[in-house]
Amino acid sequence: MSTQPVSSVPVIKRKKTTVQTLRGKKQNGEVISMLTAYDYPTALAIDQAEIDVILVGDSLGMVVLGYPNTLPVTMEDMLHHCKAVSRGAQYALLVGDMPFMSYQVSVAEAVRNAGRFLQEAGMDAVKLEGGRERLEAIRAILAAGIPVMGHLGLTPQSVNQLGGFRPQGREAAAAQRLVEDALLLQDAGCFAIVLESLPARLAKLISERLEIPTIGIGAGAGCDGQVLVTHDLLGLFDRFTPRFVKKYADLHGVMAQAFAAYKADVEGRAFPAAEHSVEMPDQEWQVLLEVVANASH
Repeated sequence: MSTQPVSSVPVIKRKKTTVQTLRGKKQNGEVISMLTAYDYPTALAIDQAEIDVILVGDSLGMVVLGYPNTLPVTMEDMLHHCKAVSRGAQYALLVGDMPFMSYQVSVAEAVRNAGRFLQEAGMDAVKLEGGRERLEAIRAILAAGIPVMGHLGLTPQSVNQLGGFRPQGREAAAAQRLVEDALLLQDAGCFAIVLESLPARLAKLISERLEIPTIGIGAGAGCDGQVLVTHDLLGLFDRFTPRFVKKYADLHGVMAQAFAAYKADVEGRAFPAAEHSVEMPDQEWQVLLEVVANASH
């Protein structure tokens, strides 16, 4: 029986995700996926999973640097981690989170700091928190050619003002203000808005009112996309788990077991074994022994 040669299938390279890609997904009813990353290997793995957007979030303050909240995170912290992520991801849209006090002091400083995310750290866009009170800074950043993602609802940088990490928009007046703020952010030119810890039907209402995509975290299934902190998703952050998180792994437990097994192997002299060691050729070893023996006389 004759065999036919198998024709090679051309490999189609994945295209870089852009802000226009996200708008097209909303128009076509396709859901947007987004995760956080703070280092090269995580960014590489997320990119290989074809996640649409990688956010280098100021959440790194809590899940990587061990702070109680995001307020101590600096521009230098963010740029350091953004650079690592940009080296690992080629296709996802990369968004740098502007940290506390990097855009609140003045519009000029907001533009300068936003520019550093693109110029120094390889990001494609920036994200900042707040509604109507941030419009002037957002417009100025956009005028400099820098895409901006908005963030409404539970805004962690305002945790002291909000009285803690609490859901927002549960009263009619507060919900109405959030709807208005979302429309204002869209009119200012934001390409997408993160909605955090909002009632699901409010987030759905906002999503339906907007032409730009919404990306929810603790805001129900009615948003145009979803985002989680990767350390929460992987079970790496053991201090607490927000109610809205779905854990897909328990890597903190896996790591603890691996570390304990390593300690036991070291103390029991089971590691390193011969296969983990480097040896000299026997001839060279004999020469060394002779030199050492002669030197000791």
